[in-house]
Amino acid sequence: MKLNIFKLISLLFLLTFFITGNIYSGPRSKLGTSAAPELLIPVGSIGTSLGGSNLSTVSGVDAMFWNPAGMCNITSKNGEAIFSHMNYIADIKMEYVAGVVKLGNLGFLGVSVRSLNVGDILETTEIQPDGTGEVFRPTYIIANLGFSRQMTNKIRFGTNVKLINENVAKVSATGFAFDFGIQYIGGNTGLSFGIAIKNLGPQMTFNGPGLDRTVVNEIGLTTTQRVILQGYDLPTNLELGVAYSNTINKQHNFTISTGFQNSGFTSDEFKFGLEYNWNNYFYVRGAYTLYPNKEKDEGLFGPTFGAGVRYPFGNITLGFDYAYRTVTEDAFKANQFFTLNVGF
Repeated sequence: MKLNIFKLISLLFLLTFFITGNIYSGPRSKLGTSAAPELLIPVGSIGTSLGGSNLSTVSGVDAMFWNPAGMCNITSKNGEAIFSHMNYIADIKMEYVAGVVKLGNLGFLGVSVRSLNVGDILETTEIQPDGTGEVFRPTYIIANLGFSRQMTNKIRFGTNVKLINENVAKVSATGFAFDFGIQYIGGNTGLSFGIAIKNLGPQMTFNGPGLDRTVVNEIGLTTTQRVILQGYDLPTNLELGVAYSNTINKQHNFTISTGFQNSGFTSDEFKFGLEYNWNNYFYVRGAYTLYPNKEKDEGLFGPTFGAGVRYPFGNITLGFDYAYRTVTEDAFKANQFFTLNVGF
């Protein structure tokens, strides 16, 4: 009887996704205008290969980005750490390192740092549009402090505090943001539910000597004036997720996951993922995202695929995961994610 009730709840949950998707789609006039768009670039191979659909089941250190509530659900004794490298579009690369440790009965503390490497760019100005001969390298760094706690045997809660820094050619912006997440485990039914609000924070504004301009006023005097830039909102998202897990013959396990994402800067997204794992040693994953109101300038990425292995070596568990995210534009190569996981 309980299983039927939870199935009914999950169906109502999914129906709510589609109803809200038709009502609260992100405004097209704001597409591509958010501050700190690097906040939306996924990190790690597990969640990426599942397209972020595993909001209700993501666990351990990988949960810090997708849903901080899952950080307290680790299989190792004391903590986990991951090291991840990603090949993004246009030769852009992302480096990510994160760790989660147990704080006794208080909960779990997580720390992460990610850096986006754009490469060298030739400086140009209004007076020298062909280049000044100077080269600059933009830097984008996000530092994160997270906390998660098992509130009851079925409910997990987590939060993140992010410090964001962007630096481009003597112009920089600094901001901060918060994440909040909850996971609910439906007992022995195999069902789980998740919700996360990400990137809540004030506007970010660029400032610095790179915005200074030399002008001649009406009486012929030369003065220096700084261009004042407008502030931009962070890409706040609301995400909901439902998943069903089942075990066959104690060795063959699979999880079907679904998710919904509402953003103030893009159309709504409906995510569907599938993961198979053999004896918790070998994993195969895949996902697809639907954009029901997609226009030509949206939906850059297509289906995602991935695989992973886990194996204990004494008191340490080592894991390696790989994710491949297809790109719909011919001008860009597919994204590849490589992640090393260490449990201790």
